[in-house]
Amino acid sequence: MRKRARIIYNPTSGRELFKRSLADVLIKLEDAGYETSAYATKAAGDAINAARFAVEERFDLVIAAGGDGTINEVINGIAEQEHRPNIGVIPMGTVNDFGRALLIPRDIMEAVDVIIQGDTVPVDVGKMNNRYFINIAGGGKITEVSYEAPSKLKTVLGPLAYYVKGLEMLPEIKATDVRIEYDGEVFSGEAMLFLIGLTNSIGGFEKLVPDASINDGKFTLLILEKVNFAEFGHVMTLAARGDHIKHAKVHYHKASDIKVSSFEKVQLNVDGEFGGILPAHFVNLERHINVYSQLEVINPDKKHEIKEQYETYEEE
Repeated sequence: MRKRARIIYNPTSGRELFKRSLADVLIKLEDAGYETSAYATKAAGDAINAARFAVEERFDLVIAAGGDGTINEVINGIAEQEHRPNIGVIPMGTVNDFGRALLIPRDIMEAVDVIIQGDTVPVDVGKMNNRYFINIAGGGKITEVSYEAPSKLKTVLGPLAYYVKGLEMLPEIKATDVRIEYDGEVFSGEAMLFLIGLTNSIGGFEKLVPDASINDGKFTLLILEKVNFAEFGHVMTLAARGDHIKHAKVHYHKASDIKVSSFEKVQLNVDGEFGGILPAHFVNLERHINVYSQLEVINPDKKHEIKEQYETYEEE
């Protein structure tokens, strides 16, 4: 009996390149033994419903082709189901943190090859209240940069868009009073931001949570206390090389269960999108979903080649 694959893709991401390559992708998957169909998303939330449909129809494989937002929605449609098909990823977004972390090729056909070759990696999934995430959640004025950067700016400038928007917002950035409980410990006080990471790539920066693991059952919690502009600039400089975790006003911990609350109105960011308002309860679902990736078997030369694909794309 032939296996069935369902592609869920964002037709506007990646300069519409995947949409133009769809026929070739379908042929490649059919030749590999998959009876394949595709669904193009039209609005926010479409990929969630499409993924749920794929689960109900007992597809063997679900492929998410798009940016981190598309992948997030696919995971949200699958994570709470008893039957969770393997996930294939074709990174087509601006930053592609999840694809970076799993060393999935930026080239469309190479990404399809990874799926066909069949190596999978179990990955942790984060649950925040009643929604799921696969890269990062956080709060504080600084984290608003990622979803306030206009989509057109992201398309044209890539990760540079976040710098542009960040500079524009700098005068508005202020600390908020938060209480963060993590695996029995507590932080209480003013913070510029808190980040709860699952992968080591956040907004294209791979040294912000340098030792994050995709499947150790632990979040990487980073808290930046209230700092002045000079201190903030110093922390950002240190972050470029991963040395910020040594700064006196940076708290860096591993935890599997985190509760965050505040008397102030604090917006949440989940995988680069608006995630509501505090309070929030974060739970790590260890090795919850299997994703096609050669992360555990890849040789160093190929690893370097894939990293170059991401860097070259950003410079285009």
